[in-house]
Amino acid sequence: MAGCMLILFFLLTCAGLPLCSSDPNDEACLTHLSQSLKDPYKNLQNWTKSKFSNACNGFTSYLPGATCNNGRIYKLSLTNLSLQGSISPYLSNCTNLQSLDLSSNALTGSIPADLQYLVNLAVLNLSANRLAGEIPPQLTLCAYLNVIDLHDNLLTGQIPQQLGLLVRLSAFDVSNNKLSGPIPASLGNRSGNLPKFNASSFEGNKDLYGYPLPPMKSKGLSVLAIVGIGLGSGFASLVISFTGVCIWLKVTEHKMALDQEGISM
Repeated sequence: MAGCMLILFFLLTCAGLPLCSSDPNDEACLTHLSQSLKDPYKNLQNWTKSKFSNACNGFTSYLPGATCNNGRIYKLSLTNLSLQGSISPYLSNCTNLQSLDLSSNALTGSIPADLQYLVNLAVLNLSANRLAGEIPPQLTLCAYLNVIDLHDNLLTGQIPQQLGLLVRLSAFDVSNNKLSGPIPASLGNRSGNLPKFNASSFEGNKDLYGYPLPPMKSKGLSVLAIVGIGLGSGFASLVISFTGVCIWLKVTEHKMALDQEGISM
């Protein structure tokens, strides 16, 4: 009985104490992310170095926007905070991260290819920022991704075909960027029981084409059309000119005939 009481006392004592420190990978992840961000409205004023070393205690988080699971950061949601700066590639150190939402800020730079090391990532939302560059094809290595939302950025280049290999992908949005080239059939025309993405996932990219977008409108008359119009108008002008000459000759001939009749009389 005394032994049971001793174990119970030990458990209660431990429960009231914070963990000695967070995972060192999470600490590096948070430290570098904080350094890469600019926070003009001080929304992350509690993101301090001392907190990074003890960000989680079991399921309790001491950082706004961070959610913990078993002492590890598993969700980061820093949305609509007017954050500036770039996305740190050291986010890949948060290896237990399952959801990353940095949407509706003013982030610039590119999407780090190092996000490929977030092998547990299921949700990636970087929408409504000012991110540029290409979509890294390495995101395909995040096999659990079921949401990729990159709409309303300045992304360029083609949509990586490899993203169509993400069989868990159920939400995909790259609308309102500067993407170009064909929409991969593995995303635009998915087969079997895979979730389908409609035109709204791709619209707003001037040089992007292919199903499910409607056919691209002609940007102008083709060379053949222009030549055809030129030839047609030239032929029409020739016909009109020839007709005019014929009429003039006919009138002249008729006038000469009348003059001859007048002389004869």
